[in-house]
Amino acid sequence: MASHSVSRDKFHYLWSRDHKPVLSVNSGDEVAFEINDVSSWQVTRDTPPERPGYDPAKLYPLSGPIYVEGAEPGDTLSVEVLEVINGDFGWSVIVPGEGLLEEFTKPYLYKWDLGDRDYASFENGIRIPIRPFCGVMGVAPPEAGAFPVMPPGRHGGNLDIKHLTAGSRLELPVWVPGALFSTGDLHAAMGDGEVCVSAIECAGSARFRFRLEKNTGITSPGYFTMGSPVPKLGYHVTLGVAPDLMSASKEAIRSMLDYLTKVKRLGREEAYVLCSVAADLRIHEVVDAPNWVVGAMIPLDIFP
Repeated sequence: MASHSVSRDKFHYLWSRDHKPVLSVNSGDEVAFEINDVSSWQVTRDTPPERPGYDPAKLYPLSGPIYVEGAEPGDTLSVEVLEVINGDFGWSVIVPGEGLLEEFTKPYLYKWDLGDRDYASFENGIRIPIRPFCGVMGVAPPEAGAFPVMPPGRHGGNLDIKHLTAGSRLELPVWVPGALFSTGDLHAAMGDGEVCVSAIECAGSARFRFRLEKNTGITSPGYFTMGSPVPKLGYHVTLGVAPDLMSASKEAIRSMLDYLTKVKRLGREEAYVLCSVAADLRIHEVVDAPNWVVGAMIPLDIFP
C-alpha cells in the first residue's frame, strides 16, 4: 500500500472517459486531494453580497482523475473516506431559478467564517456544526463525450450526500478501464436536500483509500455510514402533504421558513440558507395515495 497526493492545479471541469489520469494507484492505496472552491475562487471574502455572480463554465473544478490499476467495467471501486478538512472561509448563495423554491427572485450571498473547526456562526446566535464532506465523488461515465458535473448519475458524481464524512465508504460501479475517479465540491456543512442549491461551499482537502472489488456487477452507487449525531434537544419538524414529492417538499420548506422567520426572527433569505445548510428533508410516507408526506427537520441544538 502506498500514499499519493494530487495538488490543487490538477483538475478538470467535465466528466469524460477521455481525460488523461493525473495519477495511477493500486487497490489499497491512499490519495490526498487538494480541492478547489466550487466556484474556482470566483466567490471570495470581497464579493459583494448583492452581486454574487460567477461564470457557470468555471463551476465544479474536480480534482483528478485517478486511474486505479486493474479496474475494469463490472468491478466496484470502494472509496473509504479517511479525512475531510474544510478551509477557513465559506459561502452560501441563492440563485434565482435554481433551488427548490421559485419565489426567491433576487440573488443572495452569505459568507461564513470557518476559523472555528467545530462550528460556523450564523445570525441570531445560531451555530452550525461543521461536518465536512465532498459533494462530488465519482468515476468516468460509460458514454463517449463530455458531460457536466451536475446532475449526478450511475457513475456517482454530484451526489451531495452529507453522510459521506470521515469514516464512511462510497461504492461506485466501474464503467471504464481504470475507473478514472475524481472529487470536488467540498462542503463544511449541509442539510439533506441542499434546498437553496448551495451548502457551506469552501475549499479544503480530502484523503481517501481506494479498494477494488472484482466482478461485482453493481450498476448504481451505494454507501456505508454511521450517520449524523442525534441532536440532544431533538428536532422541530414541519410537514408537507401533497400528491407528489416535489410539491410536498416545497410545502414542508415553506412552513419551515415561516417558523424560522416568525419564531427565530430570521430574514426570509437567511432562513432559506439555514434550511439548505442545516435542515434535513425526509420522506415520511409514500403508500397512502393520493398524498405523500415529506418532513423538514431542523435540529434545535443549533439555536441559542
